[in-house]
Amino acid sequence: MSTKPVKLLKGVNGQLEVFPDRVVIKRKGAMAKLTQGFFKGDKTIYVRQITGIQVKQGGLATNGYIQFSLGGGVESTKGILDATQDENTVMFKRKHNKLVEEIKAYIEQAMSQPPQPTATFSVADEIRKLQQLYDDGILTKDEFEAQKARLLSK
Repeated sequence: MSTKPVKLLKGVNGQLEVFPDRVVIKRKGAMAKLTQGFFKGDKTIYVRQITGIQVKQGGLATNGYIQFSLGGGVESTKGILDATQDENTVMFKRKHNKLVEEIKAYIEQAMSQPPQPTATFSVADEIRKLQQLYDDGILTKDEFEAQKARLLSK
């Protein structure tokens, strides 16, 4: 996993770090403690979990917010006052409007990418498969032992 965010938003009620595969919401500062509580830790949301992104731009007298919707989640849909309480929301000042739009576009682009296949390779599972092939008479004893030795040498 990448350790340095590709985008960083220092918001009013926390910090949003954006990575290629996830976003991390960190609750730092007095406003974060007031709106989210004193004991909230960092929250990691993987891009594959995000079902939607809502952005309300900051105005002259109001903060904006970026909110992440998750499958099965119940996020606030009643505007900025309720959004301040939502754990999947980061509020920001008007000067960050452009950055937030860049973040939204970046995450939406990542959401549109097909998931990368993860190869799960277990030597024990492969040896079991070889054993079954040997038991079924498909492999000779020598072929079985040679393949087993190859797997165990990895």
